[in-house]
Amino acid sequence: MLPLIIAGAVVLLLLLFIVLTYNNLVSKRNQVNNAWSQIDVQLKRRHDLVPNLVNAVKGYMTHEQAILDRVTQARQAAISAGGNVEQRAQAENQLTAGLRQLFAVAEAYPQLRASENMAQLQEELASTENRIAFARQFYSDAVTTYNTARETLPAALFASILGFKPATLFTLDDVSDRAVPQVQFS
Repeated sequence: MLPLIIAGAVVLLLLLFIVLTYNNLVSKRNQVNNAWSQIDVQLKRRHDLVPNLVNAVKGYMTHEQAILDRVTQARQAAISAGGNVEQRAQAENQLTAGLRQLFAVAEAYPQLRASENMAQLQEELASTENRIAFARQFYSDAVTTYNTARETLPAALFASILGFKPATLFTLDDVSDRAVPQVQFS
């Protein structure tokens, strides 16, 4: 009788451990999803600013249509990437590069630099880029915490079986891309 009670207690403890591990991983996965939604909100804000920016510079930059088209296409690619973190990161990197090129060329237009509308858009974009940077950090922290919990023993024994896949970091291709695009004209 005693061996049966001991075996039952071991099975009960194992089930309790699995339930606790499962609940912990669910909690951390939900934190990752929440952090991604914060990035998504800021990226959508950025995407909403891009058409206004393109329209503001369009009249001044009549000979720079290729740059305007590149920014517009990069914006559309970023929107189309959806929730796939790797594709979204690539698309956002292209958008950042296009915006940098747009601002570099816009520096050659004194009337554009003096435009009040352009100054307001620059401020909005700089603020949005800062918010994106904070959201990326929050997301990276959540992903690291989740992946660490998922990959450490004893949770690592059950995580894959329970359907917990590794989360992907939202990374930038180039270290120089880690800087906020320069949007101030002097």
